[in-house]
Amino acid sequence: MTAQKSVYIKTYGCQMNVYDSDRMTDALVPLGYRETDSLDTADLVILNTCHIREKAAEKVYSELGRLRVMKEERALEGREMLVGVAGCVAQAEGQEILRRAPSVDMVFGPQSYHRLPEIMERARLGVGVVETDFDGDDKFEVVPAPARQAIRARGVTAFLTVQEGCDKFCTFCVVPYTRGAEISRPVGKVLAEAERLAAAGVREVTLLGQNVNGYHGEGPDGRPWGLGDLLRRLAEVPGLDRLRYTTSHPRDMDADLLAVHRDLPQVMPYLHLPVQSGSDRILDAMNRRHTRDDYLKLVARIRAARPDIALTSDFIVGFPGETEAEFAETLSLVEEVGFAAAYTFKYSPRPGTPAASLGDQVDEAVGSERLLRLQALVNRQQQAFSASMVGRTLEVLFEKPGRYPGQLIGRSPYLQSVVVAADAARIGTIARVTIEDIRPNSLMGHLVDAPAEAVDVAGAGGWS
Repeated sequence: MTAQKSVYIKTYGCQMNVYDSDRMTDALVPLGYRETDSLDTADLVILNTCHIREKAAEKVYSELGRLRVMKEERALEGREMLVGVAGCVAQAEGQEILRRAPSVDMVFGPQSYHRLPEIMERARLGVGVVETDFDGDDKFEVVPAPARQAIRARGVTAFLTVQEGCDKFCTFCVVPYTRGAEISRPVGKVLAEAERLAAAGVREVTLLGQNVNGYHGEGPDGRPWGLGDLLRRLAEVPGLDRLRYTTSHPRDMDADLLAVHRDLPQVMPYLHLPVQSGSDRILDAMNRRHTRDDYLKLVARIRAARPDIALTSDFIVGFPGETEAEFAETLSLVEEVGFAAAYTFKYSPRPGTPAASLGDQVDEAVGSERLLRLQALVNRQQQAFSASMVGRTLEVLFEKPGRYPGQLIGRSPYLQSVVVAADAARIGTIARVTIEDIRPNSLMGHLVDAPAEAVDVAGAGGWS
């Protein structure tokens, strides 16, 4: 009988990488691998990388240096340790990773993880393998479905990729080059996976896509379904009480999707809608295909459809040529909208993207100073939004034990972490919680026994 082996996957970046890491683990189960959180004992180590953050590749190479030492020590003990690099840095760097880190056995991009068993077999022949082709295979179809016990071990919330790639070609972004053109999974395939998740105890699903609201998968009637159609069908799956989706592009928020936010209680009142800048000139240089006014009008339509919705966004400061006046336009847009949270980045060039070759790069110190000012404003808004929850009663989905005995951690409809004194038997249930206090990264509250009809779901839109 073959001894069981273990795989350690370190996941960087976005939620789609989390999903991909889980699917890689599922693909390795037939080969006798089990997932481990101990790097020291792993027979296979995979770095599932992200290219969005600044100096992403350098961080990967630094980690590979540590793994090289560990691999050499294992070899002296007569033990095998395979090392792989997956994800967007793998797709972008390819053969360069093997040149700079020859201890790596295999490099494979996001479109190739379903071929992991074959890639490993080739890597064991002693020649580094690079697999970064876009071959058109349906990677979602090839990877075996996760076992029910694996789903349960991952918790009561889950990610579900419904769309991948992007055709927008924002000038700062590597996604079209690392993830490829937009492709949407057929409705039937998405529904089958959602039903498996619900049957294993998942209560909340977040639909993933680089441009998820551009979803256009084939429906059971043979026509393309939009994201609104898909959400309505998923809301009918028994056991799925909550639905979310990310990340969206402002150009693809259509009237049907707004109607879903208005009419479907399973869709949480939370929307991540990246704007990137408040300056029309910068938005044009980014090829964002929307203006400041377009965005503000869309926000008004969203809030008219769902007044209690919490909006979050992405911002890039210091884009090539950005002036102080144009940065001030970003600050004023943030003030005007009022966000529950936002991800803020200082622009850094991504090789191969159009913006990387633009002149008039903003001075590093200027970009850093602008980022600090933007973050201070966003943090004030986030704290104000959290403070507006005090005294309200929210429905909370309990996910896991808290830091201290007798505590549970759950999520509010607005994706906030909520800490409550409660029995572990409540994990996987939704209960009413009155918020008493706020902490830097969470809300504190207590369970309430009042009828569900009394739950306060109004007023979040007016907090700013």
